[in-house]
Amino acid sequence: MEVVVFPIGSRVRVTNYSPFRGLRGTVLTIHMIAAALEEPFCFYLVALEGVQIQEPMWFEYHEVEIVAPPHDQAVEC
Repeated sequence: MEVVVFPIGSRVRVTNYSPFRGLRGTVLTIHMIAAALEEPFCFYLVALEGVQIQEPMWFEYHEVEIVAPPHDQAVEC
């Protein structure tokens, strides 16, 4: 199974069970860990909208879903 990695600039929505659930934001950076794993493990640095926290937050790949990619498609790795 391939993991779909959202490109930088993608608009995402937080789906994990946290106070940030349902918020939207923009992917600023991607950090991938691929050492000895069957599939890459990704973290996204997301600038959230509508929150008092000014710093971007890190989310695991399964904690966000894409709302709109920057170029109408995601990248497969």
